[in-house]
Amino acid sequence: MAAASAVHARRRRRLVLPLLLLLLPVVRARVTALIVFGDSTVDAGNNNAVPTAVRSNFPPYGRDFPGGRATGRFSNGRVATDFYSEALGLGRGFVPAYLDPDYGIQDFAIGVCFASAGSGLDVATSRVFQVIPLWKQVEMFREYKARLAAHLGAAEAHAVVAGAVCAVSIGTNDFIENYFALTTTRFLEFTVPEYTEYLVGLARAFLAELYGLGARRIGFTGLAAMGCLPVERARARALARGGCDEAYNAAARGFNAALAAMVADLGAELPGADIRVAEVYDFFEGVVREPARHGFVRADVGCCGTGTYEMGYPCGAWAAAPGGTCPDADRYVFWDAVHPTERASRLVAEHLVNSTFGRFDN
Repeated sequence: MAAASAVHARRRRRLVLPLLLLLLPVVRARVTALIVFGDSTVDAGNNNAVPTAVRSNFPPYGRDFPGGRATGRFSNGRVATDFYSEALGLGRGFVPAYLDPDYGIQDFAIGVCFASAGSGLDVATSRVFQVIPLWKQVEMFREYKARLAAHLGAAEAHAVVAGAVCAVSIGTNDFIENYFALTTTRFLEFTVPEYTEYLVGLARAFLAELYGLGARRIGFTGLAAMGCLPVERARARALARGGCDEAYNAAARGFNAALAAMVADLGAELPGADIRVAEVYDFFEGVVREPARHGFVRADVGCCGTGTYEMGYPCGAWAAAPGGTCPDADRYVFWDAVHPTERASRLVAEHLVNSTFGRFDN
């Protein structure tokens, strides 16, 4: 009876997701699945299965997710890729984590997330917090392909992967948790331009590997204005700089320019490939510098705790405190000191679906 109850509970948890309160335009181009790689901007809960401190599977995270569940997403609700799934017409408003035991290959056939919070293009970045490195995410993808072939048959599994949209969101941690944080020796080995070139070379190899595994439609999200994250603004204030850290923002722009050049070059070399950069910097910078124009009240601090340093467990420490989180997260651009609220993620998703992820084959 207990086992049966557990199974029914898992099924109910799959069915509790209601229609989105704010609907994104549905893309008409045929998309078979959404396959996600990256870091905490898109991790749907893979780190729950990893012995790391970079987790968010506890309150107050997930308080606005259907069912009020803390799934492991670094948000009060959904993240951008959850909205992509809805907009791409996949019939589901979320993307499950590959390591979530509540889901199986039948669920992953239309969407799966391999992302791991704290990860980066540089394997040294993933070692800082012992999270899933990008190479391991690719190995998980290989395993997924084999399971999909066993589930659907080889031909149909190949068609699913070829017709899928792959969403990649990674690179910020390489700068803010590695290079600028001085947590590895990279700052001694490279100048910022040299490290950017190194990272873009890793991105090129990763994209080529995905292509070799059958992926054809890939959107790589550029870096946002990381110097305007609340945690970086707080650090800048502590150093009497004030405002956003423009050195960090310059690094993001430099990476984005190099990424765009590489993607254009690589795409021309790979027959049948449609690889695009999802340009988010200007849009999101506009949101954080002029939040009122987008219906927000605060962009300088997060909703959780003081909003200046809390992320993960430090945010969780405020869960039971009176007034530990803001009453209305929709008024804030950021949920914690690093990650956007569900509403901000929805705005980003709408922008990127219209500019990139909904434009494949169009």
